[in-house]
Amino acid sequence: MLPVVDLTRFTRNLVLKSLNTRLLFAWLVGIPFSYFGVAYLENFYVTPIGIALWTVGIHTLIGACFYYLLGKIFREYGSRWADTAMIATIYIALLVLVPALYFMAKPFGTLFDAAVFYLPAELWLTFALALIPALPLTAWLLSVARQRRWNESGFYRFVDENLNGLLVSVLFFAVYLIFASIFNRPHYDADDIFFDADGNLYRWRYATENYRDYYWRPAHPFILIIIRPLVGILAFLFRGDTLFAAFTLNALVGALCVFLIWYFVKQALGKPLYALLIAVLFGASTTQLAFGAIIESYIYLSAVALIFLILLLKDSPLYLQVITGLVAFGITISNVGQTFIAHFFVKRNLKQIIIYGLLIVAFVVPLSLLNNFFYPNSQPYFWDVSTLEGEGHNQFAPTLQRADYLTRVMALHSFVAPELLVIRDGWPFPKVWMFRASIKKDPMRLANYETLLGEGLAVVWIGLMLLGGFFFLKNIRKHDPGYYLTFIFTLLFYFALHMQYGKDAFLYATNWTYAILLFLALAWRELADKRWFQVVLLVFFLLLLVNNSQIYLTMMEISAPSVPYSVWR
Repeated sequence: MLPVVDLTRFTRNLVLKSLNTRLLFAWLVGIPFSYFGVAYLENFYVTPIGIALWTVGIHTLIGACFYYLLGKIFREYGSRWADTAMIATIYIALLVLVPALYFMAKPFGTLFDAAVFYLPAELWLTFALALIPALPLTAWLLSVARQRRWNESGFYRFVDENLNGLLVSVLFFAVYLIFASIFNRPHYDADDIFFDADGNLYRWRYATENYRDYYWRPAHPFILIIIRPLVGILAFLFRGDTLFAAFTLNALVGALCVFLIWYFVKQALGKPLYALLIAVLFGASTTQLAFGAIIESYIYLSAVALIFLILLLKDSPLYLQVITGLVAFGITISNVGQTFIAHFFVKRNLKQIIIYGLLIVAFVVPLSLLNNFFYPNSQPYFWDVSTLEGEGHNQFAPTLQRADYLTRVMALHSFVAPELLVIRDGWPFPKVWMFRASIKKDPMRLANYETLLGEGLAVVWIGLMLLGGFFFLKNIRKHDPGYYLTFIFTLLFYFALHMQYGKDAFLYATNWTYAILLFLALAWRELADKRWFQVVLLVFFLLLLVNNSQIYLTMMEISAPSVPYSVWR
């Protein structure tokens, strides 16, 4: 009888723990988040038993996360009401934004499959019943965690120290995912629709057997062995659906970039609230909203550049820097230049940068051969210079007007969205661009600010940049110039490159948006703890969300008439 008594006692203790007020509240608050995750997975696991199992597993983990989160709020933020109010405002804004954007997209039935994000009515009862066992399972999981002292583990410490960065990244992931599920569907069966991006090409290359670069360009020498395996891993979770895997991965990498901005600023300056404000400004920027949603190569380049900066900040081993540099080269050759610039100015070690360069050179050829071994005839080798002739249509003579427009795209439009250009030139879809070079003797064109909100935010952003410039010059001898010089020369590198290359310069904005914002974040450090400055950044962020989310509306309004029916798979 002893085992029966023990089992009864165990069950009773578990039930009592499950009735803990904090645990109950965590279980309740987590339901909408579990619903979102289960609804998304329902696209691949359609049986009631599959939904029940996913609900139990997901809600158990989410309940544990919210239990921990509530404890952290009571423990750390109760006495800092001003910080708590600002952080809460950020989260409330993002929690409102996600459903607001969902309902903004819902009327565009030919573009948006709203059913991707909600459960069919016949599965509601299954979901609700499966929530019940998640409560005692959460109590059990927390009990195991205490017994094994998970709060002393490296993983727990990492999460605890970077919680705000992780949470805002998850919320931005939800934003990017909604629109990644729209702008990467097969009905967008042409390139250059949005910001001159090759969305159709990269959807094919990442998510179908048609991996060949039909433009036959050497600029992305081993991109396939970097991205396609990641798509394959996600596709395994999605039961082989590579399309969902590709746009989910794109949104995940966009969210990763937000986290990396948080992590860099927090590690560099040790100011968590300030790091959070900088991270959400980055996440809400025009660049992130656009390329967190559009499948291309550029969001991956931003993530790689930020990872390389963090490796330098943490003084990580050289081999990790080499791996990151090789990834940058493999995705787009020119982007390895960012890593050399950062290494040169941050480390200022000539011997080490020579070793770094030699190791990069030693591995790029074997990796290119490996790429074409796994994906035969996928693209030309980067040393085949004859294929560069095909890039001539993207090259333009440098002019003062192009310099003016490029400066505005880099400094303003990458952060504060203007009214987008609509180009109707007989293409299967109207084009929605930010900047249009002078093509076939047509005049150069640039998107402009046409609303009071857009103009006002642009003026404030100019003021914030000038303020950053002032503090940079004021403290130029006070702080190590390594990262400042890295960001300045990165901007100069891309300015020089795109003075002559690119039809829509905004397509390349992921290469400089992070650099501008991190430069300013370091320059503003003297104001980081000033409450008035934090409030300015917070209000600017809230208004930026309102203004910049309109680019999604414009993109849908312009392209929807060209999609007369829905083609979801």
